[in-house]
Amino acid sequence: MESPHDILKKIRRLEIKTRGLVQTAFAGQYRSVFKGRGMNFEEVREYQPGDEVRAIDWNVTARMGHPYIKKFTEERELTVMLLVDVSASGNYGSVSLSKRELAAEVACVLAFSATRNNDKVGLILFSDHVELFIPPKKGRLHTLRLIREIMYFTPEGRGTDINCALDFLNRVVTRRSVAFVISDFQASGFSKALSVTARRHDFVALQIVDPREEDLPNVGLVTLEDAETGEQIEVDTSDSSTRAAYLNLVEKRRNEFLKELRRQRIDSISLSTDRDYLPALRGFFEQREKRLMLQ
Repeated sequence: MESPHDILKKIRRLEIKTRGLVQTAFAGQYRSVFKGRGMNFEEVREYQPGDEVRAIDWNVTARMGHPYIKKFTEERELTVMLLVDVSASGNYGSVSLSKRELAAEVACVLAFSATRNNDKVGLILFSDHVELFIPPKKGRLHTLRLIREIMYFTPEGRGTDINCALDFLNRVVTRRSVAFVISDFQASGFSKALSVTARRHDFVALQIVDPREEDLPNVGLVTLEDAETGEQIEVDTSDSSTRAAYLNLVEKRRNEFLKELRRQRIDSISLSTDRDYLPALRGFFEQREKRLMLQ
């Protein structure tokens, strides 16, 4: 078990690493691809050449005898919600990082991106139920607490219930937020909750995968165990038809999930424990920025 000193050192190293990424790789992009909740009235001022005619305040213009316009500014402040899956399947990792460790690092990047833009950040940790809720707040110390919980929280549940997490989000966060759901999405039956959440929030799904879960190696007879249920099964991985059937099942599930996200118009990012997450995140920001420019 790690000492409090070791935990603080690890969190501090992660903060330094991700803060550098935020300041270099995503400088300006985060701000440009996530919009505020609307427009705030700022003032009424005299019309100047080049002003938008539709902004003229006709009541003030009639009283003053010459044109005045209403000036608005974007309500820039956002609420960012991180929904992080802490079910037992997240402990798996066949390379240097487990899925949960990768989720923590990505969540850290997103949290510091929000903090750097003076946005509020909140956290929901979930398994087969909501394990922890930290309401949205601003500030570095608050963000460091979120990261500590993501990295070291010990969940009670082992399963994954996406419905429960999304329903909870929709109950406790009543105003529109940017909701990042970080999970391996090894669950089913949450299509309706996706639809409801996508209408209420700017929903982004980050799917965490491990290469060994997607491709069985040829290593003979092995015992596979479901981390969430404890169920075990023996599989002969030397049988090419077995490996092919497994691969087909994985691809079918992935394609069905992505098809559902597209149908709901939900943005998604696929991240793997054996690949650098930075290009995938940067690609997401760039694609979203281009799409918004075309609107």
